[in-house]
Amino acid sequence: MSEHAQEFVTHLRRLGERDRAAMAILRRSLAFPPGGFPPAYPYVERFVGEGRREQDSFRLALYLTAGLYALNPAPSSNTLARSLGVLMAQRGSESIEKRFIALLGADDNNVGQYLRQIVTLLKADGVGLDYVALLADLSHWLNPFAAEARDRIRQRWARDFYRVLTPSTNASEFDQSTNDTPEEES
Repeated sequence: MSEHAQEFVTHLRRLGERDRAAMAILRRSLAFPPGGFPPAYPYVERFVGEGRREQDSFRLALYLTAGLYALNPAPSSNTLARSLGVLMAQRGSESIEKRFIALLGADDNNVGQYLRQIVTLLKADGVGLDYVALLADLSHWLNPFAAEARDRIRQRWARDFYRVLTPSTNASEFDQSTNDTPEEES
């Protein structure tokens, strides 16, 4: 899927470079459930593929990713969680962590609302994110029958977010201390 996801994000980048109206439509689509805003169909539907139903999680992820990209078209190699961690480290704001924890608690029905707020926050400070990785994660997150996959994504996002906030010296000291095992006394 990553090649297909990369093609889709490249398509979005090109749209952003040459079609401001398309980007406005995709931003507007965030006010509707993913895939529920017909004016966005010409920009996304061709990437859905045959055999996918209207509530297919990959289709929904495409629409949500397109809207989020239109909201903040700043690419980065950082995942969403890492980008948000960078922003928190820069601002030192506890409200960012609260928003992140709320996002981690989101389900497939309301994750788009939390993501829209977070991507808007990132945009305000010019922080981008990796939309290919986000699309891959959302294609699992939006599947109501994939609770295990959603939990794995939550845990990975938490690690990405908090790693940015952990001083590397303390982390390496902790790693060494947890690997030391006391020898048994005779």
